[in-house]
Amino acid sequence: MMIATGFLGNAYPWVKAGHVIFVIFWMAGLFMLPRFYIYHQACQPGSAEDKLWIERERRLRSIIISPAMTMVWIFGLSLAFDQGLWGVPWFQAKFATVLALSAFHGWAVGYGRKMGRGYRAKADKALRWMNEIPGIATAIIVILVIVRPF
Repeated sequence: MMIATGFLGNAYPWVKAGHVIFVIFWMAGLFMLPRFYIYHQACQPGSAEDKLWIERERRLRSIIISPAMTMVWIFGLSLAFDQGLWGVPWFQAKFATVLALSAFHGWAVGYGRKMGRGYRAKADKALRWMNEIPGIATAIIVILVIVRPF
């Protein structure tokens, strides 16, 4: 039996479970969204296929990715305050990585809106590289939380 020490008390494992669940949803969506953009890039702006990609991307962002990110932040901040992690170096690095991942999320949402208005990058190579960011961030965060290298 876990002894409750922070303000979350016995809810702590439930909040932690919720945090992990919504991290999985958020990352799954962030893995998919740049890939959607790569496929969307090839469509003629204004075409029927373009409209289908715009709707798919909008649904992914509004139904999965953005709500999941919101819940990650709510649960994560609750855990951080409950455990008093703000002065802990591994947590500070994790927090900075999550901030960067949230900025990536914002960029991805904005990029999708631009594509919905007909914007197309000259080459999709940058999109292919952007597809790697969620995986790299996930690996960094998992190492920081599990290994706690500092």
